[in-house]
Amino acid sequence: MEAAVNTPKYGSWLNMAEIELSVFGRECLNRRIPDVETLKREVAALEVERNAHESTAHWRFTTADARIKLRRLYPSYSE
Repeated sequence: MEAAVNTPKYGSWLNMAEIELSVFGRECLNRRIPDVETLKREVAALEVERNAHESTAHWRFTTADARIKLRRLYPSYSE
């Protein structure tokens, strides 16, 4: 049976995956690891830690920001 995977409510799943890979790169993979078994242990330990802390992404790009930055995609309707 496969584990349930929740699609993020805000932002794309690809952004979430990139963020997690970046965290693992900084916290776990930023040094030489001697063998595959050590790598598996390191990744598993960080995974357990992040899940225990219920780490989440904090999205800063709001709808208001989008209306400014992507003005041509968000037409303004005035009455």
